[in-house]
Amino acid sequence: MKTTPRSPLRDIVARNMRRLRAERGWSQEYLANECGLNRTYLSAVERSEQNISIDNLYRVAQGFGVESWTLLKAE
Repeated sequence: MKTTPRSPLRDIVARNMRRLRAERGWSQEYLANECGLNRTYLSAVERSEQNISIDNLYRVAQGFGVESWTLLKAE
């Protein structure tokens, strides 16, 4: 399996996803249902193990009800 080197942006997206999910008290399963993605895929993204496409970033943002840039913003 080909792996992509981890970038700081991947970690920022992962951290923001975990934060938003925790703030809402959502499980990964609930988030997956909200955005129409596989739970194991979202879990890998949250652990910075897998890249997320622009299209899926948009779907996750829609699931959370936030603008896509929110997931990319370092805090």
